[in-house]
Amino acid sequence: MPATLNLHAALRQTCCHWTAPQAARSLRRMQINQITPAYSAAPQIEPADAATLAQQGFTTVICNRPDAEVPPPLQAEAMRIAVEAAGMTFVVNPVTHQGLNMDMVHAQSDAAATGKTLAYCASGTRSTIVWALGQAGKMPVDDIIAAAAQAGYDLNGMRSQLETLS
Repeated sequence: MPATLNLHAALRQTCCHWTAPQAARSLRRMQINQITPAYSAAPQIEPADAATLAQQGFTTVICNRPDAEVPPPLQAEAMRIAVEAAGMTFVVNPVTHQGLNMDMVHAQSDAAATGKTLAYCASGTRSTIVWALGQAGKMPVDDIIAAAAQAGYDLNGMRSQLETLS
């Protein structure tokens, strides 16, 4: 990895943690932010969302959220059971500020290459960052940043990291 590439700094600059109370979570509506026709990012989903995702044509769901951030009903195992019961593939790729590395980026890209994918974390930002890093060298940096912005994610602070990877 080039010395000038600092994935941890990119994640810190663009990411936040979702800490909505349980009551607010139960009243929220699932939000899907389409980045490309085949890849979308979302804030935390719930097991009850799995059937809707399958109906919308998603074939893969990627969890970018570490279990330590969520209560047991939203942890990876509960989500895996619901997603697989709905006929989709579930992939766990927990992203933290300190832990983001290129192995995780490649794992995300590989998982997303299998079909229409929804990746989720606290806000969708981490899922968008990992996608963007995986697109570096495949798409022009301006197109990566524009696709993320159209979905509501500002990745301008990552321009230098994306250019380094390209």
